[in-house]
Amino acid sequence: MTALSGLNYAIIGTGALGGYYGARLQQAGAEVHYLLRSDYDHVCQFGLVVESPDGDVNLPQVNAYRDVANMPPCDVVVVALKTTQNHLLPQLLPPVLKPSGVVLVLQNGLGVEAAVADVVGAERVIGGLCFLCSNKVGAGHIRHLDYKKIEIGEYDAAGQAKGVSDRMRAIATDFERAGIPIALAADLVLARWKKLMWNIPFNGLSVVLDATTAEMMLDDQARQLATDLMTEVVLGAAGQGRQIPPGFQEEMLEHTAEMKPYRTSMKIDYDEARPLEVEAMYGAPLKAAQARNMRLPKVMALYQQLKFLDNRRRQGNQ
Repeated sequence: MTALSGLNYAIIGTGALGGYYGARLQQAGAEVHYLLRSDYDHVCQFGLVVESPDGDVNLPQVNAYRDVANMPPCDVVVVALKTTQNHLLPQLLPPVLKPSGVVLVLQNGLGVEAAVADVVGAERVIGGLCFLCSNKVGAGHIRHLDYKKIEIGEYDAAGQAKGVSDRMRAIATDFERAGIPIALAADLVLARWKKLMWNIPFNGLSVVLDATTAEMMLDDQARQLATDLMTEVVLGAAGQGRQIPPGFQEEMLEHTAEMKPYRTSMKIDYDEARPLEVEAMYGAPLKAAQARNMRLPKVMALYQQLKFLDNRRRQGNQ
């Protein structure tokens, strides 16, 4: 089995995503440090638990912190926060990043790395896309349902493809050792548009239609709407000079039909009255298309509906 790289990791955002990947890395022998908020006391006492069809993980002892000032500087800082919390990055990142370290941004959306680059510099940023069905079901308790693959790529402020670097390969070594399939993307922008092929239809429609992925895939009208939204994502990618391969759209639909019934991360956020990642997932791709005089009318309609629902929910909580 491949040896670990020797890198140590900080997990910023120990939820359904960060908690899952951090626990798998620690189980495989990596040194992992976790930033927690409301779960801090529970995790200090009881550790982290991951239920998974791949085998459960029970970590009674973890390196848990409530404040980044108490965390050691790390080689790889994994940002697993929602983009709605990116205003916290200037306070969170500098104390935990080694001078030679890199930030791995595991967030949804387009251009999300820019917020991190503003804090640490573009040359210290790697973007990552997670294909993971996982929910946090309690304090320090994560339930993994399906999928787990990550795709990573070097960030470039000008949006150019930067190829595969040695530091990407080193990180990949650790994730693969932890049983996480990992793909190395030579072109991060293309990889992000391909992820939007799933996120744009299914995250947004799950909120607007109040439906799981299974319910949407079993309904002809909902499936057709998802297909139409995917077609517009292909156009948006083409506007940025990225060609999504033929057949990729149908592949995404087939994977969604095969996955276990899933309440998307955006639907969970909506149900729990948390801010929605509307701008990163919809606003940014729409702006990229509009900058090239392209219209994505169905994506725009979904964006407007989500903005209304998000604003109404926030106003109701004030």
